Amino acid sequence: MQPSPNLNTAAVLPASGNQLFPAFIKLNELRTLLVGAGEVGLEKLNAIVNNSTAAQVTVIAKEVHTAVAEIASLNAKVKIKQKTFSAEDLENVDIVFAATNDNDFNVELRKLAHQKGLLINIADKPQLCDFYLGSIVQKGDLKIAISTNGKSPTMAKRLKEVLDEAIPEEIDHSIGQLNQIRNNLNGDIKHKVKVLNGITATFLEKENKFNLKKIVIWVLSVIATMVAGHIFLSFIPFAKLGDVAEGLANEVDSTILYFILGGFLAQLVDGALGMAYGVSATTFLLSFGVTPAAASASVHASEIFTSGVSGLMHLRFGNVRTKLFKKLLLPGIIGAIAGAYILSSLENYGHIIKPVVSAYTLFLGIKILLKALSKPKKTKPLKRIGPLAFIGAFLDSIGGGGWGPIVTSTLIARGGNPRYTIGSVNLTEFFVTLASSLTFIMMIGLVHWQIILGLVLGGCIAAPFGALLTKRLNAKTIMIMVAIIVIIVSLRTIFVLLTK
Repeated sequence: MQPSPNLNTAAVLPASGNQLFPAFIKLNELRTLLVGAGEVGLEKLNAIVNNSTAAQVTVIAKEVHTAVAEIASLNAKVKIKQKTFSAEDLENVDIVFAATNDNDFNVELRKLAHQKGLLINIADKPQLCDFYLGSIVQKGDLKIAISTNGKSPTMAKRLKEVLDEAIPEEIDHSIGQLNQIRNNLNGDIKHKVKVLNGITATFLEKENKFNLKKIVIWVLSVIATMVAGHIFLSFIPFAKLGDVAEGLANEVDSTILYFILGGFLAQLVDGALGMAYGVSATTFLLSFGVTPAAASASVHASEIFTSGVSGLMHLRFGNVRTKLFKKLLLPGIIGAIAGAYILSSLENYGHIIKPVVSAYTLFLGIKILLKALSKPKKTKPLKRIGPLAFIGAFLDSIGGGGWGPIVTSTLIARGGNPRYTIGSVNLTEFFVTLASSLTFIMMIGLVHWQIILGLVLGGCIAAPFGALLTKRLNAKTIMIMVAIIVIIVSLRTIFVLLTK
């Protein structure tokens, strides 16, 4: 931290270069108007709510993207007016964002905003903007905005990625401590600056200085670890463990490669589309002669690991909505436990449950396909998510599959954003599958470890690719793919039941 320059000193700035004045806006305290709610409007709205979570935003558009409607349903500060823009909409507004593809309209909107004394940002038109939205690096209270003067958003994005990796998360803790120190310091501003400069100067010191205290701690830690390790390892029967490992290794044969392939393909589909892991994996195993009971038990056990990795990848790629995840979690766990317990106690269920579930998912698949091919319509906030999660998890345990087809399909059919729906449902699936599998294990035990291992390995390898596909594909493409998968799987199940 450096002392403030003398205010009487004139600074001569070069005429060339970036002439933008950097400033951070308290958007939470302003009334924001967003005109346009398509893909560009969604990008602007995400930028606003991700950086200023309590921003009061009014969205005006004739057609509203499903993801924009979902954000509004999860954020009470975001209001949507599905109408044509008029000059009266600029009343009681502090700042304006234009996110339409109509350049003539944007120019006219800019004139109206300036007549009201309002600043405006126009998407993809730097020359018409009063302010830009830079690429943002955030680590807690630290926020860095990167500007290339509107010339290269790609370069700004690359610099953001570099700084995201270079700046540690611990920097936020350091900022908090420095704030406490500053508040407790007495004296004038010059004294405070001097003290804080002395503290922060340690950030520039090289790490290769000789530090006796660190060396002593390191040596003692190594010695303590060696002693503890010797004591601990002396009680381990290595001979018996070796025999067990050798026996397990002898049981593994080349067929595990097929199980790895099956796990990879099933998880790739499930991770990208939010469904069909159980159906895909079970179908694959049955085609290689695995008995139905062994296939069902193995798939449920392997899903603990594959859904966990898949959920983490969706979380990593930003595909999860926290509020939706919380609404799904507890009802899903309860439904999974109830279904697994009933299935373990009563086995005569398939001829009743499977036709009902298949007919329902077939209906949903057709509905999603029609929705994807039709023009965007105004969507309603998602409701009754808890009961849906309970039913989906219950039928998943009872019928050997159904969490993805039922929950993901229903939420998307209701208008949920495909990317965030799939990510949130996938993350919840780990906890649902864990609850279901633990109930199964307590009731009937665990077998067929080689099949489980193969499915787990293949699924864990595929999980990042599935989550990345969800992030990269646009909403309409995902909806069409989900619909096709649901329709095919539902028709196949109905055909098998009818031909028995």
